[in-house]
Amino acid sequence: MRVVSWNVNGLRAAVRKGFWGWMDAAGADIVGLQEVRARPEQLDAHTQAPPDWHAHFFPAKRPGYSGVGIYSRVAPDDVVTSLGEDRFDDEGRFMLARFGRLVVASVYFPNGNGKDRDNSRVPYKLDFYRAVFDVLQRRRRAGQRVVVMGDFNTAHKEIDLARPKANVKTSGFLPEERLEMDRWIDAGWIDSLREYDPAPGRYSWWTARGGARERNVGWRIDYALVSPSLRPYLRGAFLSPEVMGSDHCPVGVELASTVCAR
Repeated sequence: MRVVSWNVNGLRAAVRKGFWGWMDAAGADIVGLQEVRARPEQLDAHTQAPPDWHAHFFPAKRPGYSGVGIYSRVAPDDVVTSLGEDRFDDEGRFMLARFGRLVVASVYFPNGNGKDRDNSRVPYKLDFYRAVFDVLQRRRRAGQRVVVMGDFNTAHKEIDLARPKANVKTSGFLPEERLEMDRWIDAGWIDSLREYDPAPGRYSWWTARGGARERNVGWRIDYALVSPSLRPYLRGAFLSPEVMGSDHCPVGVELASTVCAR
């Protein structure tokens, strides 16, 4: 089973740039999207309800902002979009779908930058992290096998961005943000990519300025974390920097086909 996540930086724009060609070639069974930036009724008919896919979207209340979604080949048993607080739910950042024992969460974690790039949203960002953590920990305790994937908006280690020393005061690499990632790992969450690929230079986002992507001056801020109960089913992890159409690239995991079974 191939589970993929992609911050598309606007799904309508991504469709114009070849999103469905990528979907046809990706071989995915479940695709989580972040930064959809559209309400379902604003999408074309094929993107709203593509043949052979089940589609679920959760938009932000603010037009053209945030939003998450999940496409799946098999209908989920249930879908959850609420973290229980309006201040989080209004931004359309969380979707969880269950397929038997497998739970897949598509999450668009906030950036800590305020309107003036002053890190004023960092407290909100950390509160959001903790809310998601609490929801997923309950799923783990219930015996479910969990993948949480998406744009975490944090580079965890120095190896996860090209210029760590220049960004120690930048949201996305602040000590308190990295400590929150540490808390997840300490609680048993597995950074799937690093199980298979310890190399530097593995990034998932690049600024549009200065030819950063061509020079691979980027950040790894998109992850697929898996619960310990998923480790026996984990068969591979990847990111796909060759895939264009967004300032992020897809990331994902390969799972044993029995992962959903009771």
